[in-house]
Amino acid sequence: MSDNEPSAVCYKLDASQSKFTAQAFATGLLAGFGHNPLIGIRDFIGEARFVPGAFTDAALRFVIKAKSLAVVDVEKEQDRQEIERAMFNDVLETSAYPEIIFQSASVAVTRIVEGRYKARIVGDLTLHGITRNNIWIQAQLTVNGDDLRAQGDFTLKQTDYKIKLVSVAGGALKLKDELKFSFDLVGHRDHSG
Repeated sequence: MSDNEPSAVCYKLDASQSKFTAQAFATGLLAGFGHNPLIGIRDFIGEARFVPGAFTDAALRFVIKAKSLAVVDVEKEQDRQEIERAMFNDVLETSAYPEIIFQSASVAVTRIVEGRYKARIVGDLTLHGITRNNIWIQAQLTVNGDDLRAQGDFTLKQTDYKIKLVSVAGGALKLKDELKFSFDLVGHRDHSG
């Protein structure tokens, strides 16, 4: 790299200022009562790297602590505990697979207006000990000085990761295969490097 070529900068994701959720969809007897559990993803680290303005050499890496997932929209404490127990022990098997990892393989960015961009991120997701390639994520990016914000969503099928579909509440609530993830991530430029 020559001295006049811009270098990539790193933005560290800030879990405390971000919102990242997974929506499960119910079937079964309780499905009609709106029991579609919303799971908050709370403990993660990650970074986005790119050359400002040009978005060349763009990359994203993300690591989620699987045990940090929490049901956020179930009112009855007993139901919440049962769903979380099933999620940790039967679905994610967090003792065997403590981390969920995403690593981009390619990032394509299109400028909308100054400071706002549309991104297509394609990468590998490791979940439940299985790595799937070519996971596509669409996002809206905003870059404002030392701050980065990414918003978007994507879907996954649990069976693609050999996750067994479980039921709770004595079988009255079963979850569908598809999960919808939504994110509003905030990152701050890392000036340490």
